[in-house]
Amino acid sequence: MSLFIRRPVMTTLVMLAILGAGVLGYRQLPVSDLPNVDFPTISVSAGLPGASPETMASAVATPLEKQFSTIAGIDNMTSTSSLGSTTITIQFSLERDIDAAAQDVQAAIAAVQRQLPSDMPAPPSYQKVNPADSPILMINITSPTLPLSVLDEYAQTMIARRISMVSGVAQVQVYGSQKYAVRVQLDPQALASRGIGLDEVVQSIQANNVNLPTGTLWGPDRATTVRATGQLETAAEFRPIVVAYRDGAPVRLQDLGRVIDSVQNDRTASWFVDQRAIMLAVQRQPGTNTDEVSRAVQALLPDLRSQLPASATLNVMIDRAQPIRESVHDVKFTLLLTLCLVVLVIFLFLRNLSATVIPSLALPMSLVGTFGVMALLGHSLDNLSLMALTLSVGFVVDDAIVMLENIYRHLEMGKKPYQAAVDGAREVGFTIVSMTLSLAAVFIPILFMGGIMGRLFREFAVVIMTAILVSGFVSLTLTPMMCSRFLKPQHMKHNRFYDGIERVWVDGLALYERTLGTAMRHKRATLLLSLAVFAGTLVLFRVVPKGFIPSTDTGFLTGTTEGAEGLSYEAMSAHQQTVAAVLAQDPNVDVFMSSVGAGGPTASGNQGRFFLRLKPRAERELSADEVVNSLRGKLAAIPGIRAFVTNPPAINIGARFASGLYQFTMQSADLEALYAAAPAFEAGLRREPKLRDVNSDLRVSNPEIDVVIDRDRAASLGVTPRAIEETLYSAFGTRQVSTILAPNNQYYVLMELLPERQRDAAAVGRLYVRAAGGALVPLSAIAQVVPGVGPLTVNHSGQLPSVTVSFNLGEGVALSEAVAAVNRLARETLPSSIVTNFAGTAQAFKASQAGMTSMLIIAILVIYLILGILYESFVHPITILTGLPFALFGALLTLLVFKADLSLYSFVGLIMLIGVVKKNAIMMIDFALDEKRRGAAAEAAIVKACSIRFRPIMMTTIAALVGTLPIALGMGAGAEARRPLGLCVVGGLLFSQLITLYVTPVFFTYLDRFQERLGRRRQGRA
Repeated sequence: MSLFIRRPVMTTLVMLAILGAGVLGYRQLPVSDLPNVDFPTISVSAGLPGASPETMASAVATPLEKQFSTIAGIDNMTSTSSLGSTTITIQFSLERDIDAAAQDVQAAIAAVQRQLPSDMPAPPSYQKVNPADSPILMINITSPTLPLSVLDEYAQTMIARRISMVSGVAQVQVYGSQKYAVRVQLDPQALASRGIGLDEVVQSIQANNVNLPTGTLWGPDRATTVRATGQLETAAEFRPIVVAYRDGAPVRLQDLGRVIDSVQNDRTASWFVDQRAIMLAVQRQPGTNTDEVSRAVQALLPDLRSQLPASATLNVMIDRAQPIRESVHDVKFTLLLTLCLVVLVIFLFLRNLSATVIPSLALPMSLVGTFGVMALLGHSLDNLSLMALTLSVGFVVDDAIVMLENIYRHLEMGKKPYQAAVDGAREVGFTIVSMTLSLAAVFIPILFMGGIMGRLFREFAVVIMTAILVSGFVSLTLTPMMCSRFLKPQHMKHNRFYDGIERVWVDGLALYERTLGTAMRHKRATLLLSLAVFAGTLVLFRVVPKGFIPSTDTGFLTGTTEGAEGLSYEAMSAHQQTVAAVLAQDPNVDVFMSSVGAGGPTASGNQGRFFLRLKPRAERELSADEVVNSLRGKLAAIPGIRAFVTNPPAINIGARFASGLYQFTMQSADLEALYAAAPAFEAGLRREPKLRDVNSDLRVSNPEIDVVIDRDRAASLGVTPRAIEETLYSAFGTRQVSTILAPNNQYYVLMELLPERQRDAAAVGRLYVRAAGGALVPLSAIAQVVPGVGPLTVNHSGQLPSVTVSFNLGEGVALSEAVAAVNRLARETLPSSIVTNFAGTAQAFKASQAGMTSMLIIAILVIYLILGILYESFVHPITILTGLPFALFGALLTLLVFKADLSLYSFVGLIMLIGVVKKNAIMMIDFALDEKRRGAAAEAAIVKACSIRFRPIMMTTIAALVGTLPIALGMGAGAEARRPLGLCVVGGLLFSQLITLYVTPVFFTYLDRFQERLGRRRQGRA
């Protein structure tokens, strides 16, 4: 330290180097809401149009799942099979490389290809997804006049492709796609009257719509390309196709029904408020700057708007960068406010401008220096890293305050500034090293945490550890150097302000010395108080409600709708519009988008989704959670449909789509037992007052008809079961019979019966099937139709059939209480053959709860090891740590009083308390040990240490309190999540500061006596 005091130029240049590196690093830091958490997840999709959910589950999902199960590193695997499609989601462990996993999945798909149905139109496809990464922009395209297929063409071929080329954009998904298709709708009576089968229509369309190579004419002087007009492109060109000749006259396709310009999926729709729309969702690449990507995409929109027809409108409905900008801006403001408050505290204690400036310089040096390390490690400016910097403001100044206060004390002894700086720095140098290393060591266990909790808070721990270490270095170098040059003894007459604060300070110190004497005379009572508080801490740990990640008001809500099983598209659309009308009337809602139909995460046609953008917080009375509670009652009154509204979490965990934020999965190989027990369990959960929006993915009551084939009769007529199912597929499966190959896209030619001819079971009997000899046989002659019910979707978890129940929390209910209620009901109602486990966020919560207590214990042990090494003692580290129960008691009691959960953020607050509280004890114990070495008795030494260190202890504690107070007050956007952490630190510091000033000296005398007794025993044995 004396080296830096002797060489001020070197010290100044070192500080400037740290400052410069920090400024450069800050300019490179991306902006995000949370640290990048990239779940290695791959989604595999397979389609077989017209196939039932059971067929998709057995013929497609099962062989794929068996092959995928051989891949290493799979954390969980789920699948959903619905009408004509299967989606398998494979989530790998966080340590698995996503690119290597994708190669394994591709190899598995190739290996199982021969086991899949041969008539699948395309092999299974896969894509890398990240369930934790929500789209940063949602853009809609509407037009009152243009067909939706035209809007979809603009969205797919122009807008999505241009946006996907923007730096930082990962992909652009199109929701509510209305891609153009030619739809052939046949009349079975017209076919029967002319003796034409569906197979003839298929063959005729395929033969008339071709796009084959036709060659080149090679002349002596030039080569001429041969072209033929075999490709048809519109419905008008398909209508004149000759299907057959009857009585010498051609039977054209238009004679057998309708041929129309349509879309591939006419049973899905999206609306922007009340107008049909196409929606684009923009996702960013991991690690990129959310704010910059959003701004870059929006800068492109004016150019895209100019290329659209005049009647088309392009709007940004959701910009997730906006709440991130607001939250980061508010955290920065909180950071600056905290800086000012801490400097004010220093000034009030020292009442000297130069003395205030010196420790205050440690703040910007520590914070700016941290930016350089953050950029080097690839971190981002997000809520957690900025919160770490805000919290560190109250702590990084501690070392500089201790250094300055001790040098100032030597200056008051009459020493010259240079000598006071050398002597004062030498005296507290070891104390500062102990405080810095032990506080930084508190966060070491977080660096080794696994799972989502480790991924989220690793960056937080690194940032705050870096700030602490940089502040320790600045306090040992810059602070004493500046004290030796700029700190002067005060001989002038002080003003009333100075004298008034000095009187308060002197009176406070006198009061403390008197009350400390009382505590030292009643040591046993003090020990009993400590034991009572320790017991109270254990009780509070069990009593305080537990949570995961607190919800925040980002101004966006999501929701799902669900109609009765078997509900038609038209009826579902009508119900969805009724929901939209309720949403439009809510004064808190700005705009919204809704959709219905199968596609994307929505597995069946009786489901829908909606996205809400709320008005700015200043323009609405209710918070996001209060809006959810308000809408819940309004939407529950709508008949025929169930609607669920949620405030989306800061990070999505789990890949299964559900209507609630939390999921509970039941698995069993006994399908009948599973399907029998799940409804009763779901009904029990709905009666539980702690839960809301209880729903499940069990949908096994979908109306269906079974075509029971009389195989003997069919065989005698030359009709095979394959021919029957081919006919059914062509009539009701919206079969793709041909493809239109356009210059910039491909479009389907679809075939089905006329909509009015496929509304009831009687439509099946009107079909004719081609026999082996060429004759047409009525289907009613070889099969009968039996009505029944069947599954709408079939779900698997870990290759076993499963049912997942989703739920939200009741108002004021903690996640720990809900989890306990679900577990209790599961034990009471579910048979032993059913395996249960929580999924998604609830599973991550249980994993985090299992590690919280052990992490707290490990943090304490790490501090004990560091202190034991520094002090070369097994006993004195225990003395320093005796104040921890009081800090934890105060923190937990504060959470209970303010009705806040012990969440992940609160847990970090407890970890911080461990480091802060022991800093005060270090200042007392370190001075007392020096006094003992000079020959003082233990009690006299600790009493003197408490008196001498009272001022720096109060200064550092109040600075820490003031630094954390803005967070505890919940100031700014997204403050709901940060507030529990601030409450923990403020409550713990207030209570522990009041108690440990008396308890620590008592423990010191007892443990010092114990150590001396052990020393005498060792000497006696020697």
